[in-house]
Amino acid sequence: MNKKEIRELLVETDVIQEGHFVLSSGRHADVYMQCAKVLQHPKHASTLAAEIAKKWQEKEIDVVIGPALGGIVLSYAVAEELGVRSIFSERKNGEMKIRRGFELKAGEKVLVVEDVVTTGGSVKEVLSVLEELDVEIIGLSSIVDRSNGQVNFNYDFKALLPVDIKSYKPGKCKLCKEGIAITRPGSKEK
Repeated sequence: MNKKEIRELLVETDVIQEGHFVLSSGRHADVYMQCAKVLQHPKHASTLAAEIAKKWQEKEIDVVIGPALGGIVLSYAVAEELGVRSIFSERKNGEMKIRRGFELKAGEKVLVVEDVVTTGGSVKEVLSVLEELDVEIIGLSSIVDRSNGQVNFNYDFKALLPVDIKSYKPGKCKLCKEGIAITRPGSKEK
């Protein structure tokens, strides 16, 4: 799939939404992306996972990990495409951890995946956990990179669809000034 086809799939599955949104960062935007909407369809999840797997086909990967919640379905689908294990990390008491009996063996080659990267916060937390272990971090991928090139992970980062979404501080939001009704669609608030 090319970027145009990926974008069309995201529009078709209502991932890309237009309006006036409060993002989990607290900033406002006129576009919101909810990748869970495309990942609810196994066929689409497999298609996108295959595209991510292609980006890493020259690398040896043993395990794919994704942060809960957004990365769980995608990490499983990418792992299935690569024929390797899938695990996920999650927060316990506000700290990202690998739990539920998941283990990484010394020397394993790990790929990190996430549905959408905005600030890269969740991915950076996963990377910190992995950096404490004796594993090799191969890189990371996402369906969407909406960081506008502002996130540096210090590892190879390959997104399927970079997007440039403008966001505004609440007091400087043009959408608020225009009186457009606001929605809080995110899964978390700060």
